[in-house]
Amino acid sequence: MLSIGIAGLIVSVIAILMIIKMYNNLVTLRQQQKNAFSQIDVQLTRRYELIPNLVEVAKKYMAHEQETLEKVIQARNQAYSAKKGVSQDPSNAEAMSKLIAAEGAVKSQLGSFLAISESYPELRSNTNMNTLMEELSSTENKVSFARQAYNDATTEYNTARELFPSSMIAGMFNFAPAMLYEVEDQKARTGIKVKFD
Repeated sequence: MLSIGIAGLIVSVIAILMIIKMYNNLVTLRQQQKNAFSQIDVQLTRRYELIPNLVEVAKKYMAHEQETLEKVIQARNQAYSAKKGVSQDPSNAEAMSKLIAAEGAVKSQLGSFLAISESYPELRSNTNMNTLMEELSSTENKVSFARQAYNDATTEYNTARELFPSSMIAGMFNFAPAMLYEVEDQKARTGIKVKFD
């Protein structure tokens, strides 16, 4: 009788330890996913800081393109605002969707800006503009790498929360699924082409 009670106690302790381990694993993966987004956050912030500088330099040369310049800044401001929402909670699918849409608008407006700016030879030869374009190109590459790391961490987290038996723990403790940071359209997947010869 005593050995059955001890065996039951041992099974209970093992079950509790397994639950604790699964819970801690989910917490760890969620934190890694949040950290991965913080790397995107750093790079997006860097891009958002570069855009007004690009526009300011271009204003001197592109006086007739005021509408294009304003659209670039407007898209940048909307994306910056959307990024703040995701920074608070990267697992918030609605906030992530807003950021993805806003980032698509930034890429589109920057693409238009860069296409128009190519018809201004004085702007293309401006040292400040070339330096900013180099920094933007470098930042775009870093955004892509950070996005890949975030998506890897998010996939690992989502997989862990869906696997049995940790899916039961995820359900009991409200571990919500996280959304991948995917580029909206195929054109935007290639990034912004920065080229001043």
